[in-house]
Amino acid sequence: MKVRPTVPLARRRLNVRLHEGFTLLEVLVAIVILSFGVLGVVGLQAAALQANKEARYQSAAVRLGRELGDLMRGNKDLAIQTDSANNPYLVEFDGTLPTSSADCYAAACISRTAVAQFNIREWLNRVSLELPGARVVVCFDQTPYTGAGVPQWDCTGNGGVAVVKMGWTRASTNRGAAGSASNAAGLERAINPTVVLPLIAGSVE
Repeated sequence: MKVRPTVPLARRRLNVRLHEGFTLLEVLVAIVILSFGVLGVVGLQAAALQANKEARYQSAAVRLGRELGDLMRGNKDLAIQTDSANNPYLVEFDGTLPTSSADCYAAACISRTAVAQFNIREWLNRVSLELPGARVVVCFDQTPYTGAGVPQWDCTGNGGVAVVKMGWTRASTNRGAAGSASNAAGLERAINPTVVLPLIAGSVE
């Protein structure tokens, strides 16, 4: 009969301590891995919320652009004028609402110009309420895009089609750009229009 050698008590206690230490280390590693996973999910959720917000802004901009097109078609004789001095619909809006000589809700507007002034002021007010830091340009433009296909704010001022160009303040990942207070807050104004929509097709003759 074989006799199993006895293990000293001190060595057995040491083995137990070593196993306990490895178990604790495994738990710590698992916690670290789980933390990275949770952080990834949180980041993904934040990105999804931001994308959803931008989608709402884009949808609102397209809806507002179509609304302006309807307003201009309802006052087409004035809206087809390519000179901004004669056409109140042609504006460059960056936060300051244009003046209106009449309130068409309070009393009937007696001229096409008064209707146009009222329309564009009310429309721009809705734009500023729905799009943060909105910038809007309404003009006649033959080349709303650059040769590389990038939307641009500049207008040619002629052609048979009026366009509305809209941009707004949006979240930015470039928070360290020098000299930009907006980027320090994680926001930036649109360098290029985000939405460009044609409003009137056909001849201006």
